[in-house]
Amino acid sequence: MPHFVVDCSQGILQIHDEESIIARLHRVVSSTGLFEESDIKVRLHPFRTYAVGGGREDFIHTFAWIMQGRSVEQRAALAKAIVGELAGMFPQLPRIAVNIDEFERATYFNRTML
Repeated sequence: MPHFVVDCSQGILQIHDEESIIARLHRVVSSTGLFEESDIKVRLHPFRTYAVGGGREDFIHTFAWIMQGRSVEQRAALAKAIVGELAGMFPQLPRIAVNIDEFERATYFNRTML
């Protein structure tokens, strides 16, 4: 926790490679101070086959899952920071988005909790 999963068109990797996108997202998320740096997980899924608005426009959409407990303002600032970083990396790309969902503390469980 937290998890940041980036869905994107394969074409954007002609501009920045997967490792640089992951590193930049990790850095911007860490810079918010909302999470321990060692807890941040970032993954990237490039798609070769997709449709956007019925066509083939490049896109980036980041899905974030964080533990509940942060304010709406903190989550909104995190979303804006992520989109801002990606917009800076891909200034010609109009389709950049993020949504942030929360894990429910009562139902979240991982191996270290056994």
